[in-house]
Amino acid sequence: MFTRFRKSDSESVSEAPNSALGVILEVVQVLAISLALIIPIRFFLIQPFYVQGASMEPNFFDHEYLVIDELSYRLHAPKRGDVTVFKYPNNTKEYFIKRVIGLPGETVEISNGKIKIFNDKHPNGAQLDETSYLDQDFTANSQTVTLKPDEYFVLGDNRSSSLDSRFFGPVSSSSLVGRVWLRGFPFDRWKHFTSFNYEIDN
Repeated sequence: MFTRFRKSDSESVSEAPNSALGVILEVVQVLAISLALIIPIRFFLIQPFYVQGASMEPNFFDHEYLVIDELSYRLHAPKRGDVTVFKYPNNTKEYFIKRVIGLPGETVEISNGKIKIFNDKHPNGAQLDETSYLDQDFTANSQTVTLKPDEYFVLGDNRSSSLDSRFFGPVSSSSLVGRVWLRGFPFDRWKHFTSFNYEIDN
């Protein structure tokens, strides 16, 4: 005897591929939408980095995971005190993290361990107070540098162990990637960073 498929049986068999195809198409749609949202955020708005080395201690330690805000510098110029990530001038494949100290057009003077900023507001120079984020407010390597209209003077917070503008010179605005926005790891050091406010800029 032959076993006949009932109509309902044949329909269930024929619908199975369509159902599987529908699931696949739905997954593809979700992935496409997710990528459309994630890719612009990842490459144009924020970017993850992790710290290598001790040049920013005691504020940032080796292997801490940071999220970099790449949008802000498209909207406005970097501010003094920003902790920024930039391409190392001597090797653009490497990325450094330092603090912005001198702004375009200013003259930065390092003398007797202190930093003075000369600009239109302070033509005779104003000493930079960094005691709020430095363990030792002392900067070695005396020098005077006048910045071009598109240059920034950057320093590591760990002044005795930092390769920064004292050695490789100012950083051009085109080399800046973005400012540190968030420390995501380790979790017990999670922190959201805002722009720093110096007395000389008020």
